[in-house]
Amino acid sequence: MSLLHIAVLALVQGITEFLPISSSAHLILVPIVAGWPDQGLLIDVAVHVGTLGAVMLYFWRDVWMMLAGLGRVAKGRWDPGAKLAVLVIVATLPVVAAGLVLNRFYPQGIRSIEVIGWTTLGFGILLYAADTFGLTVRRLEHIRFSDAAVIGVSQILALIPGTSRSGITMTAARMLGFDRIDAARFSMLLSMPTILGAGVLKGLELYQSADARLTTDAFTAAGLALVSALVAIAALMAWLRRATFTPFVVYRVVLGVLLLAFAYGFIG
Repeated sequence: MSLLHIAVLALVQGITEFLPISSSAHLILVPIVAGWPDQGLLIDVAVHVGTLGAVMLYFWRDVWMMLAGLGRVAKGRWDPGAKLAVLVIVATLPVVAAGLVLNRFYPQGIRSIEVIGWTTLGFGILLYAADTFGLTVRRLEHIRFSDAAVIGVSQILALIPGTSRSGITMTAARMLGFDRIDAARFSMLLSMPTILGAGVLKGLELYQSADARLTTDAFTAAGLALVSALVAIAALMAWLRRATFTPFVVYRVVLGVLLLAFAYGFIG
């Protein structure tokens, strides 16, 4: 892969991973639009690992609180950090199970423009409905295990490109009455074990392949994605303090319509 190809993928991933517009869909579309060969799922996972580093850096206080809380649980003590860590684990279990099944039967994932078009459009409209009509009465401190389970089950849908992992989890959180900032915060914390699991699986494949060039490409992509993701997270959190998800919905609707028009031959 050329450095330009890697840089574009990393930039696209960093910007789109935590915005509710589906990073996986954009990673699939990049080679199609640019006329490059498909980079494959391994590079996709590498740039996701870069965004994992970004969210851990941005939310380092939450990460430390959860790790410390788990340590205290081992000593028989329960605190807010431990509760948050367990909630993240509970919300992660459904997508881990579904991801293992998908990886077995579709190791390269689903990469259809038609599918991406429908999911981009449909789940964008669902996000608008949840954000517009959902109450804003709860904070992350109010989250229950049942809430985490609902958000976790919703995350399974993100295995379909175009759905957006951040988008569907934020949608579910808004439906449950959480404010925008905490919906985004929990969504980003929830990304950590999911991306880590995928990173471990694909990292093992990379190690077993003993492909020095591919390894260099993967590490370069991850590093560049980390930087762009940090900027995107900060921008999103600043935006949600004073505005809604509507601009992302508009983007999704326009992109979804264009993709469907292309998929069904209305434009070429």
